[in-house]
Amino acid sequence: MRTIGIVLAIAGALALIYGGFDYTRDKNVLDLGPLEITTTEHKTFPIPAVVGVVALIAGVVLLVGGNRRSRSQ
Repeated sequence: MRTIGIVLAIAGALALIYGGFDYTRDKNVLDLGPLEITTTEHKTFPIPAVVGVVALIAGVVLLVGGNRRSRSQ
């Protein structure tokens, strides 16, 4: 549980800092034998701030809860 908590906390913090990610994709528009025309598409995938906050809080809860549970056993 501790590992999942760390991953969620880091992912939530990154989502809040960056707010999403950009990527590029090459797309063939025309391909006629030796003639080939391609275009590059720039796309953005936004990550809502609410998702980042929820992931961060869930990660912290798993970290704190996991530590309490392991100490009580």
